[in-house]
Amino acid sequence: MRIVLIGQAAFAEKTLDALIEMGEEVVGVYTPPDIPGRENPFKQRARALGVPVFQPEKMRAPEVHEEYVKLNPELNVMAFVTDIVPESILTHPGLGTIQYHPSLLPRHRGGSAINWAVINGEARTGLTIFWPDKGIDTGPILLQKEVDIAPDDTVGSLYFNKLFPLGIEAIKESIGLIRQDKAPRIPQDEAQATYEGLCTKAAIDWHKPASEVYNLIRGTNPQPGAATSYGDIKIKIFDSELGHGDLKGAPGEVIEVTDSGFLIAATGGAILIKRVQPKDSSKIAAVDFTAQSGLKPGDHLGE
Repeated sequence: MRIVLIGQAAFAEKTLDALIEMGEEVVGVYTPPDIPGRENPFKQRARALGVPVFQPEKMRAPEVHEEYVKLNPELNVMAFVTDIVPESILTHPGLGTIQYHPSLLPRHRGGSAINWAVINGEARTGLTIFWPDKGIDTGPILLQKEVDIAPDDTVGSLYFNKLFPLGIEAIKESIGLIRQDKAPRIPQDEAQATYEGLCTKAAIDWHKPASEVYNLIRGTNPQPGAATSYGDIKIKIFDSELGHGDLKGAPGEVIEVTDSGFLIAATGGAILIKRVQPKDSSKIAAVDFTAQSGLKPGDHLGE
């Protein structure tokens, strides 16, 4: 099939490789403009394979459609897309458009689906390959795959270890079904639909149950980080571990400082902080932060 691939980052790069290995004809790829100082592996891989690369500021621009139709695609594949793709492009190919989304639609529509599944403390999530329409993640479903969310999973581990590789296989399976004219279009159940906005910031309330605080931390790791403060120092918390046993202290109190990090009390428990990022700094081990800041037992975070 003549395929246009729309996406970015490593997921789109690996999708491109998978399509080529399947013998599909990728006639063009669309990816956002380069960010100065940052490599674009998808763009580099496409050029190495001789696939035309297009990098419009907005997919909705009229000139994009004019350029796109000249590629004469039979199918669009959307792999990690953050821009709004107009309906005129979605519906142009004879076979339509399929898209990867890292949740079990209709749950967790929106651009931070993985974050919210972890923040909410859910035990299972998955991915959906669907036929996008003009809504936000609202088109009919082609197929879905489920995965467990382990108690120590972060957004990073859940995506890279589970949803990323399974997503590539799901796209390959979907294209196989399309080739056989067996690809379903199952309407989403709007009664089960949820939508959350982008998770661009998160502040820790140490008075919340320790399990909720822990879920917030791992649900914002590696981005955007869970924010708190130590005196005048604003920090974001990343790697952590839920404390066990009889751990007592006022919410936000430093219970213990060890070579592994520092233990902070929350309601009904405590959390071992292993990695932090002070404002205007890079991420550092929690033990290094305690040495730099003088953090000690009895001090408090978030006040």
